[in-house]
Amino acid sequence: MFLTKDNQIKWNQIGLAAGVVVILIFAGILWFDKPLFGFLREFDCRAWWYFDQIFSAKNWIFVAAVAAAFFCVKKCVKTDCSFFKCVNKVNVRDFLCGFFEKTKASNAFLIFYSVLGAGLLVGVLKVLIGRARPIFYEALGMTGFFPPSTEWAFNSMPSGHTAVSFAGLVMIGMLAPRFKPLTWTLAIFIGMSRVAYGAHWPTDVIFGAFIGMVVADLVKGILRKS
Repeated sequence: MFLTKDNQIKWNQIGLAAGVVVILIFAGILWFDKPLFGFLREFDCRAWWYFDQIFSAKNWIFVAAVAAAFFCVKKCVKTDCSFFKCVNKVNVRDFLCGFFEKTKASNAFLIFYSVLGAGLLVGVLKVLIGRARPIFYEALGMTGFFPPSTEWAFNSMPSGHTAVSFAGLVMIGMLAPRFKPLTWTLAIFIGMSRVAYGAHWPTDVIFGAFIGMVVADLVKGILRKS
């Protein structure tokens, strides 16, 4: 979305999109978050619980890490080497630098770096923003921001499920363009499910989706270009 065909980052488009997202967030907080949340909550069902369990940030990072580890093992088998042999030949720092250079552009690691980067960034923003989750609104009619907070109940913005899912699925779509319609559809569906499930406000999802898209593009743009 924010990359050229030769993996150049479109910084001007990222800046423009960021401005639009900021406007949407403020408009949502002041106006459309509550009515849109109420509308999507009408579609709540048991299926969203499964989405909550399957597409969590922890699961995304775990699966991506396993895929990256499998790639490493496969690469070592093909090159007839092992981790311990490599470490014995050079110091650990040189080994890690060489390992990063050899693996940074692989599909498995691009997905892993995307979901990990989005997960870490969202984790920090949740604490700094400290937005109360919709459960307070449904139970007590209360909304607001209480930063900084590490409590789950005040870590609503941005949506971690959405951010990490967008990071992973957008990257998969870029690496396998024929699956892009499917990956984008699933990413949007996951984002909507977070509101229908009652875990997030619509603007939490918008912010999370933007973070996921940008992180995926930055990871691919930086690692595939260098």
